[in-house]
Amino acid sequence: MVKKKRENRYPKEDFTREETWRVFRIMSEFVEGFEVLSEVGDAVSIFGSSRTPASSRYYKLGEDIAYEIAREGYAVITGSGPGLMEAANRGAKRAGGKSIGLNIQIPSEQKPNKYVDLLLDFSYFFVRKVMFVKYAKAFVILPGGFGTLDEFYEAVNLIQTERIKKFPVVLVGREYWKGMLEWLKHTVLREGNISPADLKIFSVVDKPKDVVAAIRKFYGES
Repeated sequence: MVKKKRENRYPKEDFTREETWRVFRIMSEFVEGFEVLSEVGDAVSIFGSSRTPASSRYYKLGEDIAYEIAREGYAVITGSGPGLMEAANRGAKRAGGKSIGLNIQIPSEQKPNKYVDLLLDFSYFFVRKVMFVKYAKAFVILPGGFGTLDEFYEAVNLIQTERIKKFPVVLVGREYWKGMLEWLKHTVLREGNISPADLKIFSVVDKPKDVVAAIRKFYGES
């Protein structure tokens, strides 16, 4: 009987199976990220949906927010993709500021938007998430989906548990976030799963100038 050759289901380049080599890949992403972003200076990470069209009022809002933040001297960091990430990079570039994108390699093959001046590619979400937090003086959360919510909740959880120092976390768009805020107040808080102080970890605004004001107020700037 002729035996069939057993297929190698997990080739060497599959770092989800080759654990030893995966560690070195992770280390290299951390090292490159630290080396590059440590030269950027103060930055603000801006998050939002990749699905928002340029015709949306939130796209214009995101661009204007990034513009004002860049004018304050901050670099703008996004996930480098389309939608509101593109809007933020576009606003930063329009202001003559540093426009940074942290791209993630995913099956949908996200391509960096054309307004990114400094691009870093990541294979691992958790490495990329560290970069967003480590070099940010503030998080600005525009309307978005699961990915945006993930960044928001991780930031407030890290602050709540004192794993990182408190910094401004600003939700933009009261109308968009209204349902979530009511749920946090009337369900999560009422059930005792968070404290009233936890709801003060973040602020909610509608206008670009209010985003800048929230960051200035936190750092005691006039």
